[in-house]
Formats: sequence, structure tokens, C-alpha cells
Amino acid sequence: MTRPCSVRRALRAAVLTAAWGALSFAGPAAAQSPARSPARSPTQAAAPARTAAPRRPFGTLREQADVQQRWLEKRMRTVLPALMRKHGVDAWVVPMREYNEDPVFSSLVSPTTFAARRRTIYVFFDRCAAAGRADPGDGSCVERIALGGTSQGGVYEARRAMKAVSGDISGRQAELWGDEQWQVLKQVLEERQPKVIAIDVSRTFAFTDGLTAGERDGMTEALGPAFASRFRPAEALALEMIATRLPEEVVFYGKLQALVWELTQRMFSAEVIRPGVTRTSDLVWWWRQQVNDMGLGTWFQPSIEVQRKGMTEAQLGEDPVIRRGDVLHCDVGITALGLNTDTQHNAYVLLPGETDAPAGLTAALRNANRLQDFTMEELRPGRTGNEVLAATRARMRAAGIDGTFYSHPIGKHGHGAGPLVGLWDYQDGVPGRGDAKAIANMWFSVELQATTPIPEWGGQPVRMAQEEDMVIPADGKPVWAIRRQDRLFLVR
Repeated sequence: MTRPCSVRRALRAAVLTAAWGALSFAGPAAAQSPARSPARSPTQAAAPARTAAPRRPFGTLREQADVQQRWLEKRMRTVLPALMRKHGVDAWVVPMREYNEDPVFSSLVSPTTFAARRRTIYVFFDRCAAAGRADPGDGSCVERIALGGTSQGGVYEARRAMKAVSGDISGRQAELWGDEQWQVLKQVLEERQPKVIAIDVSRTFAFTDGLTAGERDGMTEALGPAFASRFRPAEALALEMIATRLPEEVVFYGKLQALVWELTQRMFSAEVIRPGVTRTSDLVWWWRQQVNDMGLGTWFQPSIEVQRKGMTEAQLGEDPVIRRGDVLHCDVGITALGLNTDTQHNAYVLLPGETDAPAGLTAALRNANRLQDFTMEELRPGRTGNEVLAATRARMRAAGIDGTFYSHPIGKHGHGAGPLVGLWDYQDGVPGRGDAKAIANMWFSVELQATTPIPEWGGQPVRMAQEEDMVIPADGKPVWAIRRQDRLFLVR
């Protein structure tokens, strides 16, 4: 998801929605021609309407949360200790306040925790590294302590205050609060004496810049110069903790991608599109409603674009009616179980008598497929985003294709933690954010476009923008999460 014009289209779509008023949305075509309901007898009128059972492709919310909790527990046992060893960190301290959470927060907590509790300080300490012992790989080396908040289902040792609450008949202890938390943190560190205390500070990556100025000042003052001198920015640690995915998540991601494909193919079909009637905003809201009805979400407003023979984008306007002979493009996403997708697919609306898209449009899609091949072959662990960008652009020029690359990591966030492979308006490299390295078990949205003159359109250039999610498994060889689009969807 990247095109700036999608924002304008989203605003236009919102205005049009208000104008529709009370139209029932059984689909764009149905909304245009409401049918008269047949007369019903008094008995029929009194009978309650039957409601179809909701479609829950990934189970109930509770079932989804159970899966996410198992993922969290495994990540804490396997991913976190290995990353702390890799980056030479024996202690990692992550303090935050309610509604001002560190970006790494969602990678450290249960799916039932939506915000920090007053103040929450997570402390991770590698006892084995401190003692010079090897890590057995079962997660037992790293202590996980929560100073504020809950144990997250037993993932953390939750510390509370030592005083009882006046008038509370349950006998509960008070929660840690204010400066008391810093003093307990100091005690925890004095008992363990870490050599390196990783903190989330960065001038390059938003994902690793979660320690606010207020929290850093409070912690520095409370701990004193001896501990403060051991602070070290944890850029790579936090970035890779967010970005690293489990094999179990890869399996689920394939199912989520299959749902994306099902919906894009339905959206780009006669089931939803009525040429000459359906507008692009109809498809935007069809997508949103389908995803919402399944109990799922999205991390951005979808966009639909039209390219038409003999017309410019400005001539088409911001919410054109779809006509036969149009090339359609979508940019859509789904959020489920804390993971995100980002997909761009293309379609062609057949003219009367046509059974396939013109050969020039098929060739244009093939050019975009070649750029995908270049990215998949160049993007591998140990290479920076800028290195991948330079290599793919060199191969593109050698192939005589006109296009741009702007791939990004995906997973816990839509525009995820890790290296950027270009931006749509920065094709010479992205300083800082493009200098990070890809790692195994990282996911990417391979996002790019190829622009090709179409003979059947009098040489008019057509932009084939594609975006497909892929995974880099443990062996370092990228594979598509499910597949990539190598044929235009056809609207009959």
C-alpha cells in the first residue's frame, strides 16, 4: 500500500457513502435497482427472520486468542533468547505508560492486553549469558519480569507492591505505582548486575524508538549514573523481535492469503461489478463490509483504480463508473490474529465479444511479473534493502522494462519492521531505513510497478502495479505466502 492518490479516493468514497443514505448494501448492482418485496401474509409477517450464521474463517475470537497466546509463549522461549545472544544484550528494559506504548508492546503481550497498565516496565535478563553458560534452547535462561501489569497468562513474573489495599476485602496487594516502580527496577538490576542494558532509542526506526523522553529521564534519575552508563540503544534487537515470525504463523498466513485471493477474485467479477453502473467506491466498501462481516479488520482504507483507453487519470475523476474495456487495480489488506496482509491485484473488464484481455495488457502484466522475479531472487538474509534495490533496478534496466520498486516488511504491522527496498519516490536508495538487513523468518510485501505501452491502446502506457506477500523461511530462500498473480482477473 503506497500510492498517495489512494488517500484522496478514500475521502471521496466517504463522502459518497453519506450521500447513499439508507440504501441497503446487498452489492453495488442491487443498490441501484431495489426490488419490490412480495406481499406477505400476517403469519409470515409475524415469523422472525432467519439470520445466517456468521462466517468465521479463523474461528471465534476466543479461539483466535488461544492461538495467538501459544505463539507468544513460543516466541518468548525461542525467538527472544536467541536475539538477545545475537546482539550481545544480557538485559533489556522496556518501560511505557498507558496509551503511550512502545511499538514493540504488541509483540510482548497477550492478545487480551490492549494497553500498558498505568506504567508497565518489562525486564528481560539472560541469566545464562551472565554466568557464561550456554543456552539450552528451552527458554529457561531468560527471566521475564513485569513491573506493573499482569503476567500475560504466565509469560511474565508479575511484581506488585508490598502494601495491602485499604478496604479491599479480597486481600489484594496494591499495584506498583509512580516512582516506586523505578525503585523496584533498580533493585532488580542491582540483584542481577547486567553489563549491557538495552533500551529502545533510535533516530532511524520508529519501531525501535519507543522509550519516551519522560520515561528515559525518570529511569535515568532513579537508577543513577552507574546503571545509566550501561544503557545501549537496542535498534536491531527490537526490530528483529517484531519482525521474526514463527513457522506456525507462516502456516496461518497461507490461509489468510487464500482468503485475500478469494475476496479479490470475487470483487473483480460479475458477482460485484455491473459495468456502466458500479463505481470504484462501491468496491472499496464492498471489501470493507466483507472483511467486517467475518469479524476481521484492515489496517488501511482499500483503494480501487481505473485505467481506460484514451483517458487520463484526471479525466476519469476520483470515483469513476467502471466500464467495459477498463483495466482495474486494487490495493487491499486484511488484519487477523495480529497479522496483516497487503495485496495489489489487477483485472480487465471484457468488451462485448472478447474472451480474454488484449495481448498488450497480458504482456504488461508479464513485465511486472519479471520485476517480482528479480526481487525474489535478490532479497535474501544478510542483504540490505538498498543493496536489493540497486540489484533489482540494474536487472530491470538490462531487461528494458520501465518500473519502480518499493517493497517493505510486513507481519505484525502493515508497513513492518525491517529494511525498505525503495520507496515509490526514492529509487536511489533510502538512507537509514534501507540500510537494515533482511533476516530469516522475516516477511515482505513485494511491491512494485511496471509501465508498458499498449499497442491496442495506440501506445498509451498502462501501469501494472502488483503487491504480493512472501516469506523468508529459516533456509533463507524466499517463497510466496501462497502465489502471485500471473493472469489478469476477467470481469465478464
